[in-house]
Formats: sequence, structure tokens, C-alpha cells
Amino acid sequence: MGFASLRKDVVSNSKRSLAVAWGVDGGVLKACREAIDHNLVREVLVTGPADQIEAAAGEAGVNLEGFSIHYASSPEEGAAEAVRFIREGKSDLLMKGQLSTGTILRAVLHKEFGIRAQALLSHIAAVELPAGRLALLTDAAMNVKPDLAQKVAILDNAIQFAWSIGLTNPKAAVLASVETVNPQMQDTIDAACLAVMGRRGQFSRKALVDGPLAFDNAYSKEAAKQKGIESEVAGNADIFMVQELTAGNLLYKALSFVGGLSIAGVIYGAKCPIVLTSRADSAESKLNAIALALRSLGDE
Repeated sequence: MGFASLRKDVVSNSKRSLAVAWGVDGGVLKACREAIDHNLVREVLVTGPADQIEAAAGEAGVNLEGFSIHYASSPEEGAAEAVRFIREGKSDLLMKGQLSTGTILRAVLHKEFGIRAQALLSHIAAVELPAGRLALLTDAAMNVKPDLAQKVAILDNAIQFAWSIGLTNPKAAVLASVETVNPQMQDTIDAACLAVMGRRGQFSRKALVDGPLAFDNAYSKEAAKQKGIESEVAGNADIFMVQELTAGNLLYKALSFVGGLSIAGVIYGAKCPIVLTSRADSAESKLNAIALALRSLGDE
């Protein structure tokens, strides 16, 4: 299953609604336009100043038919309003516009008016591998240096998300710089703990977890074979889990910009997935992120 197949699966859910927080970004509006035109969503609710939204749409050549604009005077207000649409059931999906990730997350995590669903939110990216299948990468944008308990939550989020997009019984590779346990390298110890937890069914959904695995042998069966690694996960991973944000961010950008692979990211752990894109992302990447988030919501 690649992104094209995933988008086809989502078309049946075209009654969905998308809320964009502070949507004064032409690239985001263009992706939303394509989501409507591809029958991924039926409407887009955009928060922000109408004149700025219309100006951004005009510069990007975006037709705003199917969009409704809801006034907000600041990014903070725009984020709070978009989150309110989710909380009140007026929209199904939340997307970040031209505001900081911290601003939208503060609205999502607000104790009284937020939409937190899980104990910990994490970033999950889907990557279309050269073989034409999707694999997940986590966490490349949220949790900086998670401890073991947080790593458990990050991996559990990824396993849940994998099931939600059709990757059943996912194989998860917990990455480290080496594939053996070294008492002086905490990441290898944590990876081994996560692997044991997987074998003992301690995650919320069934998954096959192995680690520590270096990226080469997690990705390539041949690399694993050359190092004498016997693992059902090696070369077959559906989930690549890094253990700190810098490694994840570097891997994410290397796969996208150097490897040229199609990639899309969301934040998972709220009442709905949050579509998280950057200005450097292509229009296709933004559309794929919308489709990815919608696919995880399942059938209406």
C-alpha cells in the first residue's frame, strides 16, 4: 500500500470535514483545495482574518469554494477556534496553518478546552519506501529525549496508528547505532526492554517488536544477513522507531530530500490526528498527510 492506494481508500469518507488553524498560508490552502477536489473531504473550516486568507488563496490561485472562513485575530485564537470545532464535533480533522507547532499544541493540550486523548502525543510519519509500501517513522518532531516510559507510549501510539491505516500486526524496529545490547549505551538497553515488552504482549495492540537494530539491518534483509542477525523484523519493518528527536528529524529529512521518498506526517494522541506540515513540504506531501490522517479515522 502506497500513498496513491491510501488516497483511494479515503475517497469513501468524503463527508469528512477539515479544520485549519490560522490558515493564512497559500500552500496549506492549496493542499486543502486538492483534498476537496480529490473527494477526500467535503469542506474546510479555516480560522484567521478573512482578508489575509483570501489574499493567500489569491496568490496561490486557490478557489475557496467549499471553504468557510471563521474570524480569529491571532494565531492563538485561531488555534483555539479550530480545536473547538473538533471538540464540538463540527470538524473531523485538525490541520496546522501558518503558526508554530507550539501554539497549536497549547490549544490541543489545554486542560479545560483541549482535545488530548492519550497520555502522550507523538509525531508519526509515513514513508513510501522504494518497494512501494508504506512504513512509519516515529518520533521526528515532538518528543526530544524521551525516557523509557515515554518511549513505551511513543511506540504504542505508532502501533495503534499502524493498525488504524491497515498495517495489521505491524513489525516494529527500535533503532540504535548498534544492534547489540551495550550496558554503556542506554538506547540499546531501552530497545531491548521494548522488544521484551512486545513479546509479552504489553502494548495495546498486537505487534512484533525487535531491537536494538541499526537502521541498515532494520531496513535491509541483506544487511541483517551479513551481520548474522536473525529477526522477523529485520528487512521487514513497518515501524522505524528512533529514540530521540534529532536522529528522527535527520532521518526524516534525509529520506525526503536526499532519498526523494514521499513522506507525510501527523501528530497522534489527540481526539483526532493533527496534520503537521512545514512550508518546505511539497503540495503532494501536504495532500498525503491529509489522506494519512483521514485513513486513520476509519470508516464513517
